[in-house]
Amino acid sequence: MPRQARIDAPEALHHIIVRGIERRDIYLDDEDRMDFVKRLAQLLVETGTACYAWALMSNHVHLLLQTGDKPITTLMRRLLTGYVVRFNHHHQRHGMLLQNRYKSILCQKETYLLELVRYIHLNPLRAGLVKDLPALDRYAYSGHAALMGHIAYGWQNTAFVLGHFSRSSKQARQRYRAYMEEGVGRKRLDLIGGGLRRSSKGWSDTLTSERVMGDERILGDSDFVQRVLARADERMERGVRLRMQGFSLQQLARHVEDVLGVNEGVVFAHGRFADVVTARSLFCYWAVAELGKKLVDLAREFNLTPSTISIAVRRGERLAKERGYAPPGHNN
Repeated sequence: MPRQARIDAPEALHHIIVRGIERRDIYLDDEDRMDFVKRLAQLLVETGTACYAWALMSNHVHLLLQTGDKPITTLMRRLLTGYVVRFNHHHQRHGMLLQNRYKSILCQKETYLLELVRYIHLNPLRAGLVKDLPALDRYAYSGHAALMGHIAYGWQNTAFVLGHFSRSSKQARQRYRAYMEEGVGRKRLDLIGGGLRRSSKGWSDTLTSERVMGDERILGDSDFVQRVLARADERMERGVRLRMQGFSLQQLARHVEDVLGVNEGVVFAHGRFADVVTARSLFCYWAVAELGKKLVDLAREFNLTPSTISIAVRRGERLAKERGYAPPGHNN
């Protein structure tokens, strides 16, 4: 059965779970953990991604991120590739470290944010990495310590989370701590996709809570799930329709040139003139986003490296958003 496409959108909230292959440990020492944290911190800033919660476990990691200037897939690809390369070199090993595909669940922010923050930050305690809640308060490899004010992680959006409890930082931390303590004694909610129904009495404390909708890529109520799927289907249908109509790279190039108002042939012209770079960047972005083309195929088309094409895609995405350029088949 083919894997379902990831779903993303500006300001979308994602619960991301990365697991080691065959449940193996992905951190062997504190140097590994700090390397992962440093890479995450740098990429969050570079991509404008918000981080509300995170926890490093022995053989997996939880992240609660909100899409910023770049797609979540861009951040995760750079984070995991860089980490694995360094890990293998440091420990003199070869081969795969992580499962091929990390899990990314699009979550309904208004409904699930605080539950997810608690769910993720209680993971080290539930797994026995720390003995009790006071120890978790100072555990360096979880966002809980930053929310408690014991460790300063400038890249973690603590103010947004604490703002849900009080305007006063002291009172907010006290209420957040009480919220966490309440969660210790409750059964663990299954916040990994599909959705749970909330009643007037609050969240059900059973693992058999009624599912709202069965798409494991989404955590939210029925209306939210349907809205997300409708937007995703609209984009997928547009791409499928273009491919079924035989929409070629040459036609895409002509569309790009029409949008930019430049001469025919500019997309495939050589050199780094401003109009050539702009046209090529927009073309590469739409070829990947709308037609599903791979970087290696485009690299072969332009006789460039995949990394150069990746840069062009990011530049094209920025141009499209800043200038409001519409892709082929898009009805404004």
